[in-house]
Amino acid sequence: MIYFAKMIFHLLIYNLILQIALSEPNNYSFPENFIFGVATASYQIEGGWNEGGRTESTWDYQLHKNPDLIVDKSNGDVACDSYHKWKEDVQLIKNLGVNFYRFSISWSRILPQGFKGSEINQEGVTYYNDLIDELVSKGIEPYVTIFHWDTPQALESQGGWLNESIIDDYTYYARVLFTLYGDRVKTWITFNEFHQICEEGYGLAKKAPFENLTGVADYQCGHQALLAHSRAYRIYEQEFKPIQGGNVGVVIDSVYGAPKTDSELDKNAAELQMQFDFGWFFNPIVYGNYPQVMIDRIDELSKREGYNTSRLPKFSDNEIETMKGSFDFLGLNHYTTNLCTLIGSNNFPNPSHARDCSVETSADPSWKPSAASWLWYVPWGMRDVLVWIKEHYNNPPVLITENGWATRGKRLNDTDRIEYIQNYLSEVLKAIYEDNCNVLGYTAWSLMDNFEWTRGYTEKFGLVHVDFNDPNRTRTPRQSYSFYQEIVRTRRLVNK
Repeated sequence: MIYFAKMIFHLLIYNLILQIALSEPNNYSFPENFIFGVATASYQIEGGWNEGGRTESTWDYQLHKNPDLIVDKSNGDVACDSYHKWKEDVQLIKNLGVNFYRFSISWSRILPQGFKGSEINQEGVTYYNDLIDELVSKGIEPYVTIFHWDTPQALESQGGWLNESIIDDYTYYARVLFTLYGDRVKTWITFNEFHQICEEGYGLAKKAPFENLTGVADYQCGHQALLAHSRAYRIYEQEFKPIQGGNVGVVIDSVYGAPKTDSELDKNAAELQMQFDFGWFFNPIVYGNYPQVMIDRIDELSKREGYNTSRLPKFSDNEIETMKGSFDFLGLNHYTTNLCTLIGSNNFPNPSHARDCSVETSADPSWKPSAASWLWYVPWGMRDVLVWIKEHYNNPPVLITENGWATRGKRLNDTDRIEYIQNYLSEVLKAIYEDNCNVLGYTAWSLMDNFEWTRGYTEKFGLVHVDFNDPNRTRTPRQSYSFYQEIVRTRRLVNK
């Protein structure tokens, strides 16, 4: 009897020790169905800007016209030369061991004129057919982003995302892709980061087409893009999903907004920031309309400014119904966190998105900076943003579609990137196991160094270093490549 009592006692102690060990994030294994991937985007890696029938995108046009828009006066004409080196890239992905590769298709490579009904470019079709076939043959799932910022210049010349006709142009383009590649592509992403396209592109002149029309054009752009997204989703749902059986999601970026202090004012500021940045786009996709706080604040400020109607466009009843629930999963791009505090709208002399929100953001001086001026090391923000999404949107399925760290130079011993990946993934596991967040998987940004928009080639996000001074664009895996490879292989965090 004493023997059995001691045995039960030891079993209870062993079980307690095991539970304590499993409560440490570094000892967590990833869930059985958790998937891993890497990501790139067409303009950032392909090059071949005028090869194979491709025409200029708005990025090509703007940077050819004005190289000074980019800090090192570079462009994506050659970039990583993935247009020619795609087989080498696929082998790097295969060696990494990930489940999927997220890449985008260049609209102007498939439809050089961009417009609805315009001619399909067979050379462009073949390029992506070859890439997709190579991925599938190596057991890598292609996750395709339909639009990652590179609007055909032919469309931008007609107003781009400020012209409502682009909705028909985009849905025609999406239908072409579903038809061409949907037999092999089972995961589609309609848009990458509306916020960057619209506020940065049309509001703050920080991204192509570099328009400075904040408070009006950014909302108009967002409205058209959301309508384009919802219509493309319904086209796939009704015409293609019954046959192809795939899923369609959307990628929204979030710099998590945390209160600067514990005051109620700062807590309100953080919530306001999240609604005006993240809710601006995901609220319509889930619930059919913009956050009520956006509708009310912009309407009130618009009246004060002398506008007859709100600067924020309105959805019709039919558009609300089409929009509501138009996603199979949310793609979340999350890198960092900001601290939020309220400021008065009078601090902004002119109508703007910033005035409508009236929140000042900053970084804690103790946070470790990266090579990118906007990116600080704040791992706990990953868990907090996942919990915020769960609480506001009924715990939707979330695929982390971008997360990464910026460095400079060739440095292959990128221990800071390793620390970043380790601890951000640790927070993902906390969100899954302790908060019951519905997280499907994780995507590292990026497979390799690439053209980082207005920062050119000065900031490096790659698990693989690319020598942009070498005409061959030699690829060399960094230590973070091996580190991520081990996480994928073992399906658990690596003890450093």
